[in-house]
Amino acid sequence: MHVLLIYPEFPDTFWSFRHALEFVGHKAAFPPLGLLTIAPMLPDDWEKRLVDLNVTALTDADLAWADIAMISAMGVQEDSAREILARCRATGVMTVAGGPLFTVEPENFAGAADTLVLGEGEITLPQFLADLAQGRPQPVYATGEHPELDCTPIPAWELADLAVYNSIPLQFSRGCPFACDFCSVTALLGHRPRTKTSAQIIAELDALYDVGWRRSIFFVDDNFIGNKAILKRDLLPALIEWRRRKPDIRRRGMTFNTEVSINLADDDELVALMVEAGFNKVFIGIETPDDESLAECGKSQNRRRDMLADVKKLQRAGMVVQAGFIVGFDHDTPTIFRRQIDFIQASGIVTAMVGLLQAVPGTVLHARLAAEGRISGKSAGNNVDVATNVVPTMGLNPLLQGYREIMATIYSPGSFTARVKALLQEYRPGPVRALVTGREIRALFLSIWRLGIRRWSRRTYWDLVFWTLRHRPRLLPLAVTMSIYGYHFQTITERTILPARVPAPAGAASRMVAGV
Repeated sequence: MHVLLIYPEFPDTFWSFRHALEFVGHKAAFPPLGLLTIAPMLPDDWEKRLVDLNVTALTDADLAWADIAMISAMGVQEDSAREILARCRATGVMTVAGGPLFTVEPENFAGAADTLVLGEGEITLPQFLADLAQGRPQPVYATGEHPELDCTPIPAWELADLAVYNSIPLQFSRGCPFACDFCSVTALLGHRPRTKTSAQIIAELDALYDVGWRRSIFFVDDNFIGNKAILKRDLLPALIEWRRRKPDIRRRGMTFNTEVSINLADDDELVALMVEAGFNKVFIGIETPDDESLAECGKSQNRRRDMLADVKKLQRAGMVVQAGFIVGFDHDTPTIFRRQIDFIQASGIVTAMVGLLQAVPGTVLHARLAAEGRISGKSAGNNVDVATNVVPTMGLNPLLQGYREIMATIYSPGSFTARVKALLQEYRPGPVRALVTGREIRALFLSIWRLGIRRWSRRTYWDLVFWTLRHRPRLLPLAVTMSIYGYHFQTITERTILPARVPAPAGAASRMVAGV
């Protein structure tokens, strides 16, 4: 059979990094790990093609070639996924859909796809394939079970043109031990962290190394440190040894980044091992500096600690900290907007993903608010589109105005530059550095032209460049990278957040335009 593995398009959001990727000539941040992982689970005699709509188009010729289209998507990709399903139906191609979008709310896609393969594919995909071989595929395959990962194959990297991507996703574990009420991770993947073996991870890295990959790798675990013991005992020593055996990347190239909980800062040994293994960036769900709101959402790991000190400790250890923040909790008062701004600015967290609280179906939060009659519409899957499906206690307009005030402030050129300087003052690079290639050199000269000459905020670009040359000259590549990130965030803020729905608070938009 001929199978198309189709990945829907992402809208232009903070997470797409689309405007930053233009500088290095990449089309998308990551290839679709889910589809590339299930590809080796399909029969060996099937012919397989990957069509990632973030880097290429789905053509009529593709559809004419295909017997089956397999689609995987997240919530933010819903519009594109529905368009793909409609095109396949119109041309008579059988459709099989899976991934978080379909697993969370399968009832919304009844009849949209011929078959829904829900939950974790290691369990449900073989059931579908067995029935298909007998000519009797069912409409839905679902499971609440969570498989061990020792049977998960090496992704079929050969199906993707890796040159067009900025980074490669790799997965070590699934599941998270914590119980944040707004998070769908545990509803989808459970509380018990299940891990691959270190031999599996090394085999995946070898496969990438053998095809010439030398750039960054993103461990997409929702909480990489969910099982600290196995990291210290097994995986991290294996990564350190693997890097030692590769002279060309021992100190340069193939850096790692991942998502962790804030309690990483409590474990000096674990931090040191991660840095030695090549981790130089972590994403942390900080959410809010308000302790009552943290208690409300069950974010126990963030409570009663100095999160600002924790962030700076990780920066000094050699990790750039990215973070997620949320406004719209029941305990939030109008003071939360200034408190969020102050925390973000003081922290030196350059990539600050601030979103409105969303209630995702299947979460504890959604169940509670539904019982209270406080769900309005559906979750958009994109928490920076100035919309929420939660009826907030402070009122919708004050929440939206406060949110836009946060974004207009932290992504104004002056505030953003101040935050980069705060990072550079604390950051002490680890032993493994990102590889500087021709693409990075291209990005430097393009940033000079587009950000330092043409852009209205060019004054802040040169302020950061000369400040870095005076105070932390070795970190100039990082400063330029952050400037490019800032261009992306400011573009999204200007186009999507500031013009949306309600008037901006007095002065916020003018400060953005003026470059304050």
